[in-house]
Amino acid sequence: MVNSHTKPDFSHIALLTVDMQRAFLPGGTASRPENVPVVKSMALLAGAFRAKNLPVVHIVRIYDPASGDIDRCRRKMVEEGRNYLKPGSEDVQIALEILACDARLDTELLLDGRIQTIGEREYVIYKPRFGAFYRTPLENHLHSLEVNTLAVAGSNFPNCPRATIYEAADRDFKLVVARDSVSLIDDTGVNQLEAIGATVCTAHDLARSIEKLLESSI
Repeated sequence: MVNSHTKPDFSHIALLTVDMQRAFLPGGTASRPENVPVVKSMALLAGAFRAKNLPVVHIVRIYDPASGDIDRCRRKMVEEGRNYLKPGSEDVQIALEILACDARLDTELLLDGRIQTIGEREYVIYKPRFGAFYRTPLENHLHSLEVNTLAVAGSNFPNCPRATIYEAADRDFKLVVARDSVSLIDDTGVNQLEAIGATVCTAHDLARSIEKLLESSI
């Protein structure tokens, strides 16, 4: 239930995109057709956040066979040589539709645990596991930007977005989830998110909320 403790603060909000990489789109090595419908709504959100100079943080996966730092359920697949999210590959790049330009990832910098800046208040962070806060600089970075509310979008709900949302809740961030910008979310998932205080809406409604709040401050 939304109340004074969970109500989104649109003046201190950041957009978090999770695993929206070309590997998971048509033509990628791990193509997931359920991601196709969410790309358009995510592009709408990213554009709305950029227009209001609000932070956008892209969270990405990179599988480096040399490091072995890969979640256990995928280690065997990578060890057997599957060409999947390799450093520097086209697969690992962010979906072009949600970028302001074709910003290429510096995978060496990201794997070193550093943050890549790809635009005005737009960043990329690598995560080694499902949740975006585990062993990453994300929390400190958000605090440095004075963010207290996260809008989460990405692929796909049962895995990385859900893990990230619960990690964010544990760190006292207010949460907004654009349902049409998260693949494989269903009514059960929506109910679970609302039970932990997340506001669930559409990408259009979220973009409009940002526009209306900022218009009122002019």
